[in-house]
Amino acid sequence: MGQKKIAIFGASGHGRVVADIAVCTGWDVYFYDDVAPLSGATLGMPYGGAFQDLVSDVDHFSAAFIAIGNNKLRLSLQRSLLDAGFYIPTLIHPASTVSSFASIDSGTVVMPGAVINAAARVGCACIVNTGATIDHDCLLEDGVHISPGAHLAGIVSIGKGSWVGIGASIRQQVRVGVNAIVAAGAVVVKNVEDNTTVAGVPAVKMR
Repeated sequence: MGQKKIAIFGASGHGRVVADIAVCTGWDVYFYDDVAPLSGATLGMPYGGAFQDLVSDVDHFSAAFIAIGNNKLRLSLQRSLLDAGFYIPTLIHPASTVSSFASIDSGTVVMPGAVINAAARVGCACIVNTGATIDHDCLLEDGVHISPGAHLAGIVSIGKGSWVGIGASIRQQVRVGVNAIVAAGAVVVKNVEDNTTVAGVPAVKMR
């Protein structure tokens, strides 16, 4: 088994970005996906099979990573890999800026240009996408996706499984609930309830 050999489940565009970050941080990448990728889709990296093949190959890898966009499914599959005995790392692009006083849990990816400031806490299986900013004392619960160019001011909390769309902004001390959606470009100035979608400037609840 290679010392730095990682299996990435998910060969879509998001998976390829995650693979690039893994390569940048010293991993040898093998792709797995339930749908066999088209020729060239894995950036020249090997394809090992479907999810159950990955579970069976646990002894062949130093680590594994779930690289799919669906928050709920990403969390579920990460639990399955942990149960199977895989080590799940964090993947942080070297062109991001992450405070040494921030904490980031396993299975989270931090993309280039992202900033995570002091005392921020990021749960497991999160996506902090390209150019997103997470300011001081923010809390991202498990399975959150902060899209490219989204900005969270200080002391913002984002509930489990929630998604903040591209270019959205959230005012300081706002709480976004569990399984909520903040639409692209929204400006959130007050708390967002669980299981709701908000959009607009300022953001309001969608029917």
